[in-house]
Formats: sequence, C-alpha cells, structure tokens
Amino acid sequence: MNESTIKFTVPGDDSENMHRILRSVFDALTEKGYNPINQIVGYLLTEDPTYITNYNNARAMICKLDRDELLQQLVQYYLFGKS
Repeated sequence: MNESTIKFTVPGDDSENMHRILRSVFDALTEKGYNPINQIVGYLLTEDPTYITNYNNARAMICKLDRDELLQQLVQYYLFGKS
C-alpha cells in the first residue's frame, strides 16, 4: 500500500462562467419550487444530473461544468472569500 499523498490539481480557472451557470441553475431550481442548495449538493456528491431540473436548460448547463473545478472554487471561496 502506497502511503504517499497524491497531489490533485485542477486545470484552468473559469470562475466567472461557473458563477453565471451556477446562478442560472440556482434560479431555475428556485422557480420550480426546489430547495436549490440541496439539489446542487446532491448533484455534486453523486454526479447524477437528475438532481437538476431541465427547466430553462439548467441540467445541460450544469453538466458543462467540471465538477472538480467547481468544488475547488467552492472550497476556495469558503476558506478565503471571493478572490
């Protein structure tokens, strides 16, 4: 068993586009009466797109995002605030 820590890197930084898409998905989920935070977290944990409504093309939009990049941005924002 290898005890070394694996270094994880995420390519690129398209945070403005991610923000725009995530906001659109949030708005679509809200309009349809879902709890948008719970639905987005469900999607991020499982990568199951059925957590996201098709309304206003939200499912297709969120599937265009790289989950690893999005999670990296969310953790970075949580720890350090908006950069």
